Parts: sequence; structure tokens; C-alpha cells
Amino acid sequence: MTSTSASGLARFNTLEESSARAELHEACASTAWARHLLAARPFTTPEDLYAASDAAMAELSAEDLAEAMAGHPPIGRPEPGDPTSSREQAGMAGAAEELKAEMLELNLAYQEKFGHVFLICATGRTGEQMRDAALERIGNSPEQEREIVRTELGKINRIRLSRLVEQDA
Repeated sequence: MTSTSASGLARFNTLEESSARAELHEACASTAWARHLLAARPFTTPEDLYAASDAAMAELSAEDLAEAMAGHPPIGRPEPGDPTSSREQAGMAGAAEELKAEMLELNLAYQEKFGHVFLICATGRTGEQMRDAALERIGNSPEQEREIVRTELGKINRIRLSRLVEQDA
């Protein structure tokens, strides 16, 4: 553990509950997930925090997952002024207009079928990789897709939590 992550984790562990809840909400919009992590504080290592996050993700109901997904903008359309979604979706930022238009159509078709945004851990992925994943996943059953979304949310949460613990005290 780096000294930055040690001090960042210590900072997070000692935050007032409302402040810690607000920071967790920035990582994941699920109230149940945040409640689970708050109850597990203090964390000894970042790995303990990530393990608690994974455990909380595994327990989320369909409604909890829907709440978590509602905090994510569609791929290719990061929230204006939100550096997190812009950074995570950087692979679409430089994509050709044709690919962006195709992704918009896929997002709409996906949302029509499943009732929520197409969610993927976009960090490090190209626009083409995200499009290909959307094309592949649109054929899934709702049950298959719910579990894939759960896994993708878990990956996103780990990345965001690592940034949280890297914040210096």
C-alpha cells in the first residue's frame, strides 16, 4: 500500500458518515451499496474496501442495481461538466462521428430492450470495443444482462474507490 493510499484510506475511514456517504455516492449511486460499505468501516487496507464493495455488489437486488445504473450516463454521452464520466468514456471522445451515431442507436435499442442504459466498464476501452460489446450483449436475456451489469458495476466501483483512497488526507 502506498503512503498516499494509506493516508487516503485513513481520511475516508475517519470522515463523518454524511461526508463518507457523499463520497461513496460519487463512486456508485446505490444506497444499499453505500450503506454496506459505511457499516464495514474502518478498512485496514484498500483491498478490504474493494472486497467489501464486491460483497455489497453481490447482494444488490434488481432495484438496487437499477438505482446504481441510474447514476451512469449513456456511453458516448458523458454528463456535461462531469470529469469522471468524461475520463471513463475517453475511448468514445475521439471516435468517428459514424461510430458515435452507431453507439447512440445501440444505446437506444439496448435501453428499449432492457429498460436501462448500456453499462460497461469503459475505462481503457476503445469506442469500437464498446460498440462490439453492445452488439454482443443486446442479444442477452434480461437475467444474463443483469449479472453482466453487476460485474461491470463492480469493476467501475473498484476503479472509482481506488481513486477515492488515492486522495491525500
